[in-house]
Amino acid sequence: MSYLTPYLCVADSRAAIDWYGAVFQATVKGKPYVMEDGRIGHVELIIGDALLMMADPFPEVDVEPPDSSRGSAVTLHLEVADCDAVAESAVRNGVQLDRGPESTSHGRSATFRDPFGHRWIVNS
Repeated sequence: MSYLTPYLCVADSRAAIDWYGAVFQATVKGKPYVMEDGRIGHVELIIGDALLMMADPFPEVDVEPPDSSRGSAVTLHLEVADCDAVAESAVRNGVQLDRGPESTSHGRSATFRDPFGHRWIVNS
């Protein structure tokens, strides 16, 4: 069996933990690894059955968050129980929807970019 786990770089992991918790009901798995300088070097979040890894920027090793002035090269697709509820939560937590929620041949979906520059499609 193979698993693919996204490993995101965000400008502020502590804020992202809170935002993903509020919008996706993400919970922290284990204890975040905090570097001597205070940056989060590694944290794991559980979203339903999915694992998401995350860290603060480390420009010294070319780990940088997305540039929000440019388009997104990657979209994260997340199956959720209620697309409309997640989209509503995302808006309540400060984002503007790019699309949806709307009914498609694949179910209900909504698209947005989180405050950390990552593009998401939520689908139910």
